[in-house]
Amino acid sequence: MSQHPRRSVVPAPAAFPARPYDLVKEFTVALVVIALLTAGLAAVFSSPDAKPVSLASWSRADGADFTATAVTELGGTSATAQYGPPYNHTPGAAQTLGPLRLQSAAGVRIPVNTANDFVLRPLRNAPEPPAVTAALAAWAAAPPARHRAWTAAYSDALSKAGGSTPVKGRYGPVPVLTARLLELARSGALDGTLQAEGKFYQTDYTRPLLFLSDGSYLESLARAEHLAGDQWGMMNETGNYPGQAWLWLYTFWYQIEPFKSSGNADALIWGVMALLSLGLMLVPFLPGVRSVPRWTRVHRLIWRTYYREQDTQRNRWE
Repeated sequence: MSQHPRRSVVPAPAAFPARPYDLVKEFTVALVVIALLTAGLAAVFSSPDAKPVSLASWSRADGADFTATAVTELGGTSATAQYGPPYNHTPGAAQTLGPLRLQSAAGVRIPVNTANDFVLRPLRNAPEPPAVTAALAAWAAAPPARHRAWTAAYSDALSKAGGSTPVKGRYGPVPVLTARLLELARSGALDGTLQAEGKFYQTDYTRPLLFLSDGSYLESLARAEHLAGDQWGMMNETGNYPGQAWLWLYTFWYQIEPFKSSGNADALIWGVMALLSLGLMLVPFLPGVRSVPRWTRVHRLIWRTYYREQDTQRNRWE
């Protein structure tokens, strides 16, 4: 067989067959088909229209849990009151990553005083009967130690009462304040009060959400939808529908030790994910790792038609 030098041949455009093409017709057909598919799939697989959870719906559905949570907000023992930055300066509450105090780095950016913001201020801003006004005055006149004693005693009484409201005891003005706050919440006024920012559009839901998260009602709803942290729940949608499946790698670390039982789990997992993300970005520069595609030759499987044509053309000229 005679040897010929390899050369590439670029065919002329006229060598390809031609046919008339109606672009408008193609676009119209594609638009109709896509519209029908979208409507059909949305009807079958659309996400549920779950009603939003508010302070009003919570107080109406579980008034006992709302009252118990309001007492912890008033006494400064709720999760939000003891969270630390960015809400308050609770000593020792910030998570750390080794010597780095990441949670404290930005400081308190959203100051929240749970007693004042969630209970006392809404009560002061609402038209109050004389009994509530007197209760607010009694609370303001008492020292912090008395506040803690009142709220601790009332919290214990509520837990023992099993849903009913204790009447007798050394609770100071706490029963009057929390009962009135429950009324405001059930009327829907508390949601608006906690969102008030002095702006026309009220879009900051931070305080209502913090109040909700301190109770057990919101968590019970999440568990019913399998969205709790130990249920691997992290989704855009509620119910048995596809959610943020790409977040499985993040939630995975919360299910294993030492992260599962660590008080610094959020900071530690953030560090792990930062290292993994950095490794992914550096794949093209890591010796050995960057050669994995060439060794596995997966690219030839994906582009097998192209490489088959190249091999055929090469053999033709040999």
